[in-house]
Amino acid sequence: MEKLKVSFIRGRFHKAADKLVTEYTASIPFDWRLYRHDIAGSIAHAKMLAKQGIIAQEEAEIIIKGLTSIREEIEQGKFQFNPELEDIHMNIEARLIEKVGEVGGKLHTARSRNDQVALDLRLFTKEAISNTLVKLREFQQALISLAEANKGVIMPGYTHLQPAQPVLLAHHLLAYFEML
Repeated sequence: MEKLKVSFIRGRFHKAADKLVTEYTASIPFDWRLYRHDIAGSIAHAKMLAKQGIIAQEEAEIIIKGLTSIREEIEQGKFQFNPELEDIHMNIEARLIEKVGEVGGKLHTARSRNDQVALDLRLFTKEAISNTLVKLREFQQALISLAEANKGVIMPGYTHLQPAQPVLLAHHLLAYFEML
């Protein structure tokens, strides 16, 4: 199948934007990170469309297989991002249609681009928070280990950036544990 020639020129523009404008407005340099979330949301949406009888189960399976294949291409570094397609959503959609044909275009039935972006960002944020909490717990455990290893070590406590009273390093470290 030949490369899909997709034009995403919108509104009142009748010719393609200058290359510099395209590069400046493309969000691919940072939103490529949403690919897993975008594909997961699209797979769930395809399943819903089939369950509701909006598309045939066979069509949903074709779409899901195509999306899974695209995810693998991205993870293997084989996916060619096109800045002219603006963002991760349009890149995935264009590749899906290229891989599976017109049935890929049915994926956006009953879903706006804003719904898709909102879901992707929520899933990305949820994952980022979970990852941050894991790292935070690891850091707290490191503070506890360091405090246990330094139970008797005395250090100066500070008030207004001035040395004040002696404190135990373990207590100082555990104060940071509690703050986290």
